[in-house]
Amino acid sequence: MRDPYSVLGVKRDAPADEIKAAWRSKAKSIHPDQNRDDPNASQRFAEVGQAYDVLKDPKKRDRYDQARKVAAQKHREQTIMQQREAAREAAERAKVAEKLMEELAKAEARKPQGATSGKPADATAPEAPEDMLERIFGAQARQQQAKTSASDSSNSGTTGTSGNGTTSEEAQAYSETDGSGDKTPAAIAAAGSFITSLFKRLTGTSQVIEKAPDITAEATVTVSDFLEKKSVSLTLSDEREVRFQIEPGMTDGHIVRLKGQGLKIPGMQRGDLTITLLAARSDNFRINGYDIHTPLSVSLQDAVLGCETTLQAPEGEISVTVPAWSGSDQTIRIPGKGLYDDKGERGDLVMEIRIVLLEKPDEKVTDLMRHMRQGLYL
Repeated sequence: MRDPYSVLGVKRDAPADEIKAAWRSKAKSIHPDQNRDDPNASQRFAEVGQAYDVLKDPKKRDRYDQARKVAAQKHREQTIMQQREAAREAAERAKVAEKLMEELAKAEARKPQGATSGKPADATAPEAPEDMLERIFGAQARQQQAKTSASDSSNSGTTGTSGNGTTSEEAQAYSETDGSGDKTPAAIAAAGSFITSLFKRLTGTSQVIEKAPDITAEATVTVSDFLEKKSVSLTLSDEREVRFQIEPGMTDGHIVRLKGQGLKIPGMQRGDLTITLLAARSDNFRINGYDIHTPLSVSLQDAVLGCETTLQAPEGEISVTVPAWSGSDQTIRIPGKGLYDDKGERGDLVMEIRIVLLEKPDEKVTDLMRHMRQGLYL
């Protein structure tokens, strides 16, 4: 279900009378009888009813507002964590780059000395990248580079790899020099990509794609929907319609996670959609865990003497035996008539006894109660 406030078109601090007036106006304008040519009229009418069902009950409204605040706080925390992780990775890359550039500067400083001392030409040749890795980061880094370079060569299509584990473009950029022994502009231009590739090989991990935040929503589900494992459709705030199946183990407050149905942000992995199931409240049934609770009205004489009666349960009418001397603080349980848990078993149908009086006062009952209060028994 979409945000109930936006469905009814009211503010979040709207009083109860304003919400009720908005519901009546909406329900009247979109009623299916008034919009026979609109195939979606029934769905929109039901959505307005569900929104009003949430907002008219102070407890349900407060629970929805709290859940919305929790979801917003979680979204902010996820964003802060992503920013911290990105900053940490940037700092690690900067350290690797700084250390590498220092070694490159030292190598450049050694070249003129070798050239003027009359040493052979190959003595002034640039240091191979794999030798530099071993000298800076140790033999383990060289071994890790060899493994990752072999993996890169098997996965690459048009870009080849040289024998030292770097791509051919990287190796050429860092080995080619002009006539004076200085690096060409191409080598300087390739420094950024080389450092990024080097960081991935040293850590042995590929770049982690950040995940976009999740979207939270709520769906009102009836007791019959839970029992019959029906399919539930939900229209999101971006007008997308999603559908999911009720499964064993789902109950009031259960959270359904739909992978890849959340926010879609370019360059990021798509987030998830989390849907909180809210059991539809009615005068007849309410859900507690996997048990279904329902009131059982019993007259005073039946509560005292006991009786056989019938009750309209979610799956049809059932016969109930009320024990003698049953009070309003007692319940009657029928096993296996509740919701399905994650093991396929069912909870109980719990009948809460409610003693009710006759519609009109009865003189005999009144006299009996008066005599019992005064200590006189007929």
